[in-house]
Amino acid sequence: MIPAARSDADWMRAAIALAGRGRALSSPNPSVGCILVRDDRVIGRGWTDRGGRPHGEAMALDQAGDAARGATAYVTLEPCAHRSQRGPACADLLIASGVSRVVVAVQDPDPRTNGAGIERLRAAGIAVETGMLESEARASLAGFLTRQTLCRPFVTLKLATSLDGQIALADGTSRWITGDAARAHAHGERAQHDAILVGGGTFRADAPKLDVRLPGLEQRSPRRVLLSRMGDAPPGWTGIAAPEDIATLDGTDWLMVEGGAEVAAAFLARDMVDRLLLYRAPVLIGRGMAALGDIALDVLASAHGRWRLDDTRLLGKDRMESYQRVR
Repeated sequence: MIPAARSDADWMRAAIALAGRGRALSSPNPSVGCILVRDDRVIGRGWTDRGGRPHGEAMALDQAGDAARGATAYVTLEPCAHRSQRGPACADLLIASGVSRVVVAVQDPDPRTNGAGIERLRAAGIAVETGMLESEARASLAGFLTRQTLCRPFVTLKLATSLDGQIALADGTSRWITGDAARAHAHGERAQHDAILVGGGTFRADAPKLDVRLPGLEQRSPRRVLLSRMGDAPPGWTGIAAPEDIATLDGTDWLMVEGGAEVAAAFLARDMVDRLLLYRAPVLIGRGMAALGDIALDVLASAHGRWRLDDTRLLGKDRMESYQRVR
């Protein structure tokens, strides 16, 4: 039986998956996935490499070589139009390769490109379609897009709690509320972030390493950021004095906030959390240390409609839930 031809959505979904390979590695550029297809066969694939070069289009075109002529390129972000000392514009590379069609998921909000890449491709006689799986691609580009629109990193707040919302016993004992599977998942999440932040209380109480302790991923440990009143930090850490200072963190599009309760509350009170990552263990603690401090909620009605569940799964005996901020 001859398999059915794959759709544009199928190929774009594959390009989005490829983009995930460069997440938290491609800074200062977003990780963009690209697949080149001809006669329903992949002839080239790429994603933004470590340090931002080569771009996904350049990697895929290099693989395809002359076979790219007449092919369709599926790209998660509009091909860049601006020339750089680090490499040519991807729109120009696609034109020179002879591709006949380009399918784009998300238009690039960077003012250096913003529509210019698409216009240049069309002016060269290349058919361009936009908006394919846009919402899924936006999720993969959320760090870059948040930096472009809100001038700060995309913030994930991670909490590991008991069923009754406690993060520790009353005396501060917190190791371990969740089990091995949940902790391994959390380390995988760390590997997808540029930086990870804790407050001074957590730093003094736990002396956290905040590294990735998964075989083969140790080198993807994020940079460590300490939120303290004076903005001081020990060697190997970056210090900031207020949540708003995350806007100054260089090369940081994806930021994970891990603790403690007052830091978590401070980010929530300022509406600076874009994703909630909750790990809940099937235990009750009762009187203990709550996961959150005051988040400046005055009217209960305003708490509704702010969070959308986008993933949930069992990790051993624990449950993980991921919520996106509805904006």
